[in-house]
Amino acid sequence: MDRLGGYPWWEMAVELAVIWFMVYLLWRFIRGTRAQAAVRVVIWIAVITLVVRLIIPLEAFERLAFLFDNILGMFALALVVIFQPELRRAFIRLGEADFLRSTRADVAPVVDAIVTSCTFLSRNKFGAIMAIEQNVGMRELIESGRSLNADISAPLLQSIFWPNNPLHDMGVVVRGDKIVAAGVQFPLADPSEMNDRRLGTRHRAAIGLSRAVDAIVIVVSEETGSISVAERGRLEQWLTPEALRAELLRRLGGAASADADASKPVVDAENPLDADPDDDEATTSSSKGEAA
Repeated sequence: MDRLGGYPWWEMAVELAVIWFMVYLLWRFIRGTRAQAAVRVVIWIAVITLVVRLIIPLEAFERLAFLFDNILGMFALALVVIFQPELRRAFIRLGEADFLRSTRADVAPVVDAIVTSCTFLSRNKFGAIMAIEQNVGMRELIESGRSLNADISAPLLQSIFWPNNPLHDMGVVVRGDKIVAAGVQFPLADPSEMNDRRLGTRHRAAIGLSRAVDAIVIVVSEETGSISVAERGRLEQWLTPEALRAELLRRLGGAASADADASKPVVDAENPLDADPDDDEATTSSSKGEAA
């Protein structure tokens, strides 16, 4: 405790404020993920370590000090391995900063094609999932599907997700104004990461993909026909076609709507915000394919 008296009070106050601010940012970043429980343990170990170093003079116990310092080094290396997915997401978020984001071409035709197709699919309750690639490439995922490299259009998207089409089971990847691949397998979010575990496999795939990369994922439920958008692990449900258009234009950096309220998510008041039960397992013939 004698060490504390050697530091100016204002210096300690500033350092503690910076440390707690960093802890707050870390907690906010991992909140709701599988790493949340592990971070609690890490914080407790860090607090105990700090208390031990301040109270107990380890210099008098050379062997204990040696073990203590080496264990901390190994522990730090283990944290890098444990939190590798979260660290990857953090670097992806940095790449999404405005000063690093590349400018996009006119997105209006792409948005029009997606909105028109989703309106048709929603009306007929045809399940669909589409991912709009942004700054982080999805080459590894694209290789698992069928390469198309076709100009995007509403009729083509509608035909891909037509129930009898062999490619309808999984996902579509859009890059610029091209549909680069169909039948793509997307990573699934862990059930513990879902706010509502009754959501179907398509919604799990949308959240899982949006956590892994910075793609914008659009989902049409096969069970209810509801339209949802996922980005950064967050899911906006029950969007009307007008709300979908406004959201895509806003997120893709397109022209804003003349009405300021159009840029906000609009919920279809006629549909209760009730999770659709495993929409992708509704049909036995395509239950495995819905993992896209």
